[in-house]
Amino acid sequence: MNVSPGDYAVLLALSEADEHRLRSSVLADGIGWERSRLSHHLGRMEKRGLIRRHRSGSDSRGAEIELTDDGARTFRSSSASHLRLVRQLFIDALAPEDLEAAGRVAARLRHHLAEIALEPGAD
Repeated sequence: MNVSPGDYAVLLALSEADEHRLRSSVLADGIGWERSRLSHHLGRMEKRGLIRRHRSGSDSRGAEIELTDDGARTFRSSSASHLRLVRQLFIDALAPEDLEAAGRVAARLRHHLAEIALEPGAD
């Protein structure tokens, strides 16, 4: 099954979520999409059996998105080729010391973003 970059982003987010479920609003925010775009995309993914939508038990306005078994299998099979491509395009181009420096930069950015999120008034 072909997996578009949009499919992969949704499948990745759901595969990392507790119980492989997320509220649609949390999913949209997590992958940086407008909710209407996500809704249309989820409809196509649901027809292909990759995800299931459920009404949220606590809020009738929201929906929870669940990764199906077929979606999990599709994600796993597409991850191998995705990781090979990332290695070929990025990792193989860098020396070990470059990778260590990139790791330090990424850690510093994560720390900084976590601090910003804790500031009063941050959403």
